[in-house]
Amino acid sequence: MYAARRIISVPAKRQMILLPFLAIVALLLSTSARAEGSPGLLPFEVSYDASMEKGLSLNGSAKRILTSQGNDIWLYRTDVNSFIADIDESLILKWKDDRVIPIRYRYRLSGFMIKDREQSIDFDWKAGVATGKYRGKAFQVELEEGTLDPLGFQIQLHQDIRNGMREMEYQVLDRGKIDSERFAVVNDDAGISDSDATDASQSSYLKAEKIRESSKRQTLMWFDPDNNFVLVHLLQVEPDGSRYQLSLKDVDLGD
Repeated sequence: MYAARRIISVPAKRQMILLPFLAIVALLLSTSARAEGSPGLLPFEVSYDASMEKGLSLNGSAKRILTSQGNDIWLYRTDVNSFIADIDESLILKWKDDRVIPIRYRYRLSGFMIKDREQSIDFDWKAGVATGKYRGKAFQVELEEGTLDPLGFQIQLHQDIRNGMREMEYQVLDRGKIDSERFAVVNDDAGISDSDATDASQSSYLKAEKIRESSKRQTLMWFDPDNNFVLVHLLQVEPDGSRYQLSLKDVDLGD
């Protein structure tokens, strides 16, 4: 928190550059979750460095922590820090039959170069509805079995990749509407080349891609099969050539 906040007027074009950087850090980091098949989820703590290249150079860091609350209930928290903004994001979920069942999702972005944003979603599975607010506007959505939230679907993605799936599709409730998110494994023995990252390595990773039908934006992820498929690198390339990258900094996979 800042004791005093400097007020800066930021042009709309500059905000359009900053927001994808924050979205990458806040949303796609979630694929670092760890699970162990039948035994279920295990606690972990993982951190990343983030960078953006294209006209404006920005750096940030993020930390994800998964902790058990007992009785198959888990708390998943995000702490993102950067020069322009901070993000607090959390999910209370139930882990049952190798599936994420979201219960309570919260998101808050605050900064002095962009407008503050908040979102809340509460899942009432008995009633079959989810209620929430986005930017102060309330919404209510009818739930279908398997509906996920913006954090929960990424935990599920990681678990499904660990279990050998190669094509995945999820129904995700975000900002008051449900959309499909599709992913596919494109290489089981991939390295990170110089064109993909400044800290390129020759290690063998599993490479996955987010599938988009009508967008030139590209999102690629590298997972380490020798380290519980932890996410080691993420690259997103925008249509204008802007590059957003995440690189693994520290990882503590609990037992």
